[in-house]
Amino acid sequence: MRQVTIVLSDLRSLYNVGSFFRTGDGAGVAEIICCGTTGTPKNRRLWKVSLGAEQTVSWRYSATTTEAIEQLKKQNYQIIGVEITNTSIPYTTANYQEKVALVFGSEPTKGLTEDVLSLCDITVHVPMRGQKNSLNVAVVGGIVIYHLLND
Repeated sequence: MRQVTIVLSDLRSLYNVGSFFRTGDGAGVAEIICCGTTGTPKNRRLWKVSLGAEQTVSWRYSATTTEAIEQLKKQNYQIIGVEITNTSIPYTTANYQEKVALVFGSEPTKGLTEDVLSLCDITVHVPMRGQKNSLNVAVVGGIVIYHLLND
């Protein structure tokens, strides 16, 4: 079975962070790493959305996303940036390894920094068919996480 770790890079919305915890619990992720300015389960507003999942999903804090990624690389994780870029591919077409770290960036416009993207092995995106070129980061997370853990 695939092992999936979630890396949250400077997510400002505690509601999105809480949603990742609930999704992580439901899907069975190995760990969530909250990086930089990402809120952690110590914040009560996160509890509104996580509904206790912060107690069932392993998590830790990293001062920087690059530090977290470098540690995961040492543990032989495939680092996947989830971001629409000029070189990203649809999430359904990527070849995923057994140990995967999915990296999600802040929204709505910042996304992942160039420093973080340069550390990713590949970048994937959810194809858009409508007028808007993005989805909520937690929604994208749910789509990609469940795809990987049910593949």
